[in-house]
Amino acid sequence: MSIKPPLTELPIKTADEGFYRGFSVNVAVISKIIISILVVWCIVWPKEAGTVLGEWNSAILAQFAAWYIWVVALFIIVCIGLAIWPAAGRLNLGKDGEKPEFSNFSWFSMMFGAGIGVGMLTWAVAEPVAHFKNNPSVIQGVTNSLNADNVREAYVWSFLHWGFGAWACYAIAGLGLAFFCYRRGLPLTIRSSLTPLFGKALSGPLGHLIDIVAVVATILGVAQTLGFGVDQFVAGLTRIGIGGLVHPAGAVDGAGGDIAGTVNTLGIVVALLFIMGASTLSALSGVGKGIKWLSNINMVLSIILLGFFIIFGASWFGATAFFVGIWDYLIALPFLSFNVYTSDGVEGSEAFLLTQWQGWWPVFYWAWWIAFAPFVGLFLARISRGRTIREFVLGAMIVPALMCFVWFAWAGGTAIDLELNGAANGVILDAGNGDKIFAMTEFMLAPIAQALAWGMAVLIVVLLMTFLVTSADSAVLIVNTINAAGDEGPKARPHIVFWGAALALVVGGLLISGGTGAIQTAMVIGALPFSVVMVLMCIALVKAIYNDGRREAAGVPTIADNVAPAE
Repeated sequence: MSIKPPLTELPIKTADEGFYRGFSVNVAVISKIIISILVVWCIVWPKEAGTVLGEWNSAILAQFAAWYIWVVALFIIVCIGLAIWPAAGRLNLGKDGEKPEFSNFSWFSMMFGAGIGVGMLTWAVAEPVAHFKNNPSVIQGVTNSLNADNVREAYVWSFLHWGFGAWACYAIAGLGLAFFCYRRGLPLTIRSSLTPLFGKALSGPLGHLIDIVAVVATILGVAQTLGFGVDQFVAGLTRIGIGGLVHPAGAVDGAGGDIAGTVNTLGIVVALLFIMGASTLSALSGVGKGIKWLSNINMVLSIILLGFFIIFGASWFGATAFFVGIWDYLIALPFLSFNVYTSDGVEGSEAFLLTQWQGWWPVFYWAWWIAFAPFVGLFLARISRGRTIREFVLGAMIVPALMCFVWFAWAGGTAIDLELNGAANGVILDAGNGDKIFAMTEFMLAPIAQALAWGMAVLIVVLLMTFLVTSADSAVLIVNTINAAGDEGPKARPHIVFWGAALALVVGGLLISGGTGAIQTAMVIGALPFSVVMVLMCIALVKAIYNDGRREAAGVPTIADNVAPAE
C-alpha cells in the first residue's frame, strides 16, 4: 500500500470584513467571552469566586497531581528521544539546508527572556530560601530546617522546578509548531501541530476548541507571572519611598487573618496601570520599536544585577551551590520525575504534609509551565526556523536551564549564606517572596551607603518593569496570532487594547478575590485541558517524523511546496 503525502493545507475560516476582519470569529469571540466571564465573576463576587476556586484547587490536587507530574516526565523523555533518534534529530525546522535566522547567542538570549526570565527576580532568591526552610527531607526528618545539612536539598528542588522539565514543556510546544508550520506550510497556530492525528477535521469546531484552550491557558499563565510581578513591583515601589500601596500594620482580612504588608487594592491598580499601560503601548508600536529597546535595557540591567551577586555576594558559596546542585539534581531527576506523594487523609501527618507540599510546589510549577507553553512555544517556533530538531532540543532545554541555575546559585546562595552565618538575622527570611531580593540588597548595601541601596532598588524595579512589559506585550501579540488563524499580519488596535485590558482585569480580579493563590488556582485549572493537547502534540510529532521516514524511502515529498521562504 502506497503512503500518502503529508497534509499541507489546513484552511481556517476568517472574517472578510468588519470588526473581526482577518480573525477566526469562533476562536476570538469565544475566548473573549470565557475571559470576560472570569473577570466579572472575580470582581463582582470576589468571596464566592475565591471559595469556589479554592474547592476546585483541592479537587485538582487530589485527582490530577500525578497527571501533572507524569506528563512533564513524558515531555522530557520525548525531547531527549527526538534528539538522539537519528531520523528525527537531523531534520531541519524549515526547508532542507535552510540556515538559522539568529546567531546562537541571540537565540539563547531570546529563549531565556521569553521563557522565565521575569521569574528570576522573584524566585532566584525566594525559592532556595523557601526550600532551605522546608522541603520533603525536612518533613521526613532527614535534614533540618535552616541548617547547613539542608542546603543541597534546597537546590535539588529549586533546580527541579526551573530545569529540564520547565523547558521541555516549551520545547514540545515549539517543536510541534515549527515542524508543521515551516515543513508542512500549515498555519502558525496550535491546531496545526495535531494534523497527523485529526487531519482536515481541525479546520472546524475541533480545531477552534484547541485554539481556544490555548488562548485561555496563555492568558492564565501570563496572569500568574503578572500576579507575582504586581507583588514584587509594589514591594519595590515601597522600598524606594512610594507609600500607601500595602496594608498597614494590624490590618486583617474578612476572616480575621493578618494581611499587614500585603498589596492593597490601590497597589494592585497602580501596578497594573503601569505594567499593562506600558505593554499595550508597546504592542501597539510593534515589535520593531517597543520590544526592541525594552529588550536592550533588559539585557544590560540583568548583566549588572547578576554580576553584582557573583562579585559582591557569596561568590564561593554560589559556585559550590551551582556545581554540586547540578550533580545532585541530575542524580535525583529520574526519581523526582515520577514520584507522587499520597495523602493518608490525616491532617498534619507526614503523608498529608508531603502531598500538600508537592501540590504547592511541583504540581503548581508544572501547571504554570504548561499554561505558558502556547505563548513561549509559538515564540520559540518563530525564532528557531532553520535549526535541526537535535539543535533545538539541546539548545532549548539545556542552555536556558543552566542560566536559571546560575541565578539561583548566586542570588539565592547569597541569601542563604547571609542567613546561615547569622548576619542577616531573619531580615531576608521574614520578608515576603517578592520583597526578598530588595531586603537582601538593602541589607548588603545600606551599611555602605543608603543611596546605593536605594539605587539598587530602583534598578531592580526598572528591570522588573521591562521583564513584565515584554512578557505581557508578547502575550497579547501571540494571542492575536492564534485568534487570527496563525496569521501574524492582522493586529487591529481594538483587539490589542482589549487583550491588554483583559489581562490586567484578570490579574486584578483574581488578586482581589483571593490574592496570588486565586491566580494560581485558576492557572492550574486552565492548564489542565492544554496538558492533554500537549500529550497529543507529542504523539502527533513522533507519528509525523516516523511517517516522513517512510515517505523518504518511498520517494514521497515531505516538505510542502507552499512553505514560504525565510525572510
